[in-house]
Amino acid sequence: MLALFYPFLRIAVAAAGLLLVLPALAADGVEGLLNEVHWGESSQGLARQFGSEAVQLPRPLDFGDSYAEVVLRDKTLGGVPVAVFFQTDKETHGLKRIQLQPLFHERNPRAFRAIAAALDRQYDRPDQICVTPPVPAAGYQAAVEERWRHDDEMISAIFRDTTLEAFEGCLYGPASGWCGLHGQILVRIAPLTHAVTGCAPPSHPE
Repeated sequence: MLALFYPFLRIAVAAAGLLLVLPALAADGVEGLLNEVHWGESSQGLARQFGSEAVQLPRPLDFGDSYAEVVLRDKTLGGVPVAVFFQTDKETHGLKRIQLQPLFHERNPRAFRAIAAALDRQYDRPDQICVTPPVPAAGYQAAVEERWRHDDEMISAIFRDTTLEAFEGCLYGPASGWCGLHGQILVRIAPLTHAVTGCAPPSHPE
């Protein structure tokens, strides 16, 4: 039974060890973005502002309550290469949220520790830490989320891991190839009016 909880314990240990990690360079990635953008700004305005740095997608990416048409790719946070998605509100068509995601294969505890340590250095200790165990309501996906409140924004660093239970439903199990849920690292920046403040497991994985 204990083996089923090893991934969950691994991310809990990763969260506990954040302050022991030396912050990487590029710790000002989030602060730089906040200084350059304005909430409610249009995708066209963001594309003009970032010029050649901006990639305009041929088709918007859907994020549920928002969509992204403009992406920045040559950015780092805590030394980890990240893509920056400017999420536009579907109703107002203005910037609602900024989401950073590691590129390539940088979706592991080491990358999360580097990103969270950079945010620790920038904003001090997290104001809130939420830990989600591998329960059915969360799709058996263990997760840890750290949140920093900065002025009128909320900054969240999220690491979602998988457990053996997440492979339920695979025809022949993990040996047959990837199935189940992928691990994720996300950094979300949003004004407090659009930020989630409570700790609760999701009703279904995103």
